[in-house]
Amino acid sequence: MLKLLNFILIILISIIIAGLYGILHDQITYTISNEYYTLFKFEQFGINEWGIDNERVKVGIIGFLATWWVGFILGIIYAIVSLFLNSRKILRITIQSVFFNIGVTVIFGVIGYLYGAVFLEADELNWYIPEQTTNIQAFINVGSIHNFGYLGGLVGLIFGVYYQIKRN
Repeated sequence: MLKLLNFILIILISIIIAGLYGILHDQITYTISNEYYTLFKFEQFGINEWGIDNERVKVGIIGFLATWWVGFILGIIYAIVSLFLNSRKILRITIQSVFFNIGVTVIFGVIGYLYGAVFLEADELNWYIPEQTTNIQAFINVGSIHNFGYLGGLVGLIFGVYYQIKRN
């Protein structure tokens, strides 16, 4: 019974943590390039049709919607691993693993920003950049942060599962 409870809690907690991460992440990247959202993400998510006027609220919603499902997938993987570990202490260890995962993702996001700022140029990319974008480099930097963030989530999962098993 404890294994089942842990399994469910790990998935739910992973979804919540990932969603909160997405909200904070997108608030920060909105500050770097609001155009990435107003000209691209708002259209991609169709959020302009929702009747919300506040751009920061829209960004927060997008942040949650873009990351909750990653938390769901990661949560399932962490939960499956937890089935083979000590049920009494695995919930605490797994939550630590999820935060470790987030930490790796943040590091990858910073690397993505630096990579975008130093190596990526609009005329060499095959990315969708809306014509009316005025600060193209900031738009590219945020796109790079997002791309590296997903890679960081995967690498963080590997380290997180290792941490989960090692700490158990």
